[in-house]
Amino acid sequence: MIGVARELRLEDLDGVGPRRLEELDRLGIRAAADLPLYLPRDWQDRRPVESFDVPLSPGPATVRARVVRARAFAPRPGLGFFKASLETGFGRVEAVWFKRSSRAYDVFARLKKEIVPGADIWVVGRSEGGLLGAGELHVEEHYLADDPKAGLHVGRLVPIYPLTEGLTQRFMREIVFEALSRAAVPSAESLPASLLEKRGLLAASQALRGVHFPGSAEELRAARERLSYEELLSLELAWILKRRQAKGVAKGFAYEIKKNLLTPFRERLGFELTRAQKRVINEIFDDMRESSPMTRLLQGDVGSGKTVVALSALLLAIENGFQGAFMAPTEVLAEQHLETLRRFLEGLPVRFEALTSRATAARRRQILGLLGRGEIDILVGTHALLEGDVRFKNLRLAVVDEQHRFGVRQRASLRQKGETIDLLIMTATPIPRTLALSLYGDLDVSTLDEMPPGRVPADTSRCSEEQALGILLEEARRGRQGYVVFPVIEDSPRRELRSAKAEFVRLAAGPLRDLRLGLLHGALPGIEKARVMREFSEGRYDVLVATSIVEVGVDAPNAAVMVIENAERFGLASLHQLRGRVGRRGQSSRCLLIGDPQSEEAARRLEAMERIKDGFRIAEEDLKLRGPGELLGIAQHGDVTLRAADIVRDAGLVAWSRADAEEILSRDPHLADPANAGLKEALLKRYQGRWNWFDLA
Repeated sequence: MIGVARELRLEDLDGVGPRRLEELDRLGIRAAADLPLYLPRDWQDRRPVESFDVPLSPGPATVRARVVRARAFAPRPGLGFFKASLETGFGRVEAVWFKRSSRAYDVFARLKKEIVPGADIWVVGRSEGGLLGAGELHVEEHYLADDPKAGLHVGRLVPIYPLTEGLTQRFMREIVFEALSRAAVPSAESLPASLLEKRGLLAASQALRGVHFPGSAEELRAARERLSYEELLSLELAWILKRRQAKGVAKGFAYEIKKNLLTPFRERLGFELTRAQKRVINEIFDDMRESSPMTRLLQGDVGSGKTVVALSALLLAIENGFQGAFMAPTEVLAEQHLETLRRFLEGLPVRFEALTSRATAARRRQILGLLGRGEIDILVGTHALLEGDVRFKNLRLAVVDEQHRFGVRQRASLRQKGETIDLLIMTATPIPRTLALSLYGDLDVSTLDEMPPGRVPADTSRCSEEQALGILLEEARRGRQGYVVFPVIEDSPRRELRSAKAEFVRLAAGPLRDLRLGLLHGALPGIEKARVMREFSEGRYDVLVATSIVEVGVDAPNAAVMVIENAERFGLASLHQLRGRVGRRGQSSRCLLIGDPQSEEAARRLEAMERIKDGFRIAEEDLKLRGPGELLGIAQHGDVTLRAADIVRDAGLVAWSRADAEEILSRDPHLADPANAGLKEALLKRYQGRWNWFDLA
């Protein structure tokens, strides 16, 4: 991270008092030196409009004008507006300010003083009609032309910051500019001069000034490139060091493929493993037999057979006398994994238990006692497995499902449950290799790119609710089950979103009154969730009304119909996961999308669902539509926090940074060269505390 001078205090800046200090603290800004590092989330082109005849850009229009006349109106109680006729160099514009009126004071008092005939002003606003001449300009901001600070907000490319309640864009721009002007700028350059020259990058001070207040689009591009490259280089260095650290540890034990569990396991499966499963199992077994601990990511589409692969790895550990852990992000998924173990391991001498909130205090103590004595071979659970009182006798393999819900720190905590532990990490959200390397750079990657024979993708189509419910009724008469999924649990002010609770009541009393309905959502107690899932899997309900909690973890072999209400509110990855809940035993199935997309992006998501069946292509489409942040929740991704860079947009910079990181560490493995001192400081500052590692001494 770029280093900056620490002399200037926030309190020294204009307008920063105790209340502002609290608001800035909520953004992580605790010193004036933090302000230049608080990067804009977007920029608006606020150069003045020069004609009525061109469409407005996606952002607001900016006009410089002279006030001809102005007047306040109050058409009804509680609503007021202030209207001004403005004369520009290309014609007349009608500008309107809307405010909630008050009996206690005049909400337009300031406007009446500033927006007067003859005043020279800047106005920023949006036109109802899409062209300046097609309607009134609804004002969002205005500035007097003789205001010395107006040039920060209009007439240029203007930064837009992520804010918290109480702060305004105007205030933020002004204090960032003041901080930059009063020497709260980089005191040291973190990148070596050789890299700046090699990649043609701006110096840190130029980049920070350019990213906040660019003089041109080209200056903004160069500033973002410099800051993005620095972030990505730090990330790639961290991944290489993390990987090197893992490979440098000696396990001190070895696995032998004895087949006393693996052979009967495969014989009892009742189906032949796919070529991809066999290949990936061999990759994992080869890793487990290495002298250093395994850290491998297993990615595969819904239904590709990841669990069988994971169980094969666990059985290799168990037949060598070791224990295994199977960690899932939710209790719903943990309970389902327990059911899967019961189905696949029936008749084998393998002892397994689940540690969830369902366990009473006495049962928990019993499980922990058995675990500590080595009398449990596989313990299934959520992040509760990381708690201090969970002690294994000889844990050697941990399987972590839904990797993007866990981070490096959680993986490190799990590894502390044993002396040296192999890690197998699974995800059903397949991602392109380049993105995987950037998000999970300390992991080797195995991919299940083949579906089991007989697995038939669900036929996906958009339809009305009436059509969807008719199909549900028809399938129920044939003895098959279905889901109806809603985006929220309860009604909210956003009335256009249907809720699971309210719709359960409506469906049970109306269209589906002749069927047996169950209700499942995240607010139910763990015991209740487990009961509903179990009863649905056993066929006691014809239809399960639920939220997206069923996206992972519910395995009902007889489910043939997935109905998704307000489908436009779900991301592509979630829609595909939900679709994977039906047709799980090879029978034909349907996924029915009910929704009214109000944006082009939402319409493209639903169209992609109808057209694309393969999860890898779905993931690529999701990346195009929404970027990696929404696809994988990277905003909450504990390992990768990027302020300037975007892994998809900056694919070229990712390649640069990876190549440069490898070259730097090949020449200077511990960053001991004085030329790399800034890099080392930035790297430790950014990652050492968060990742619970690493040693660069």
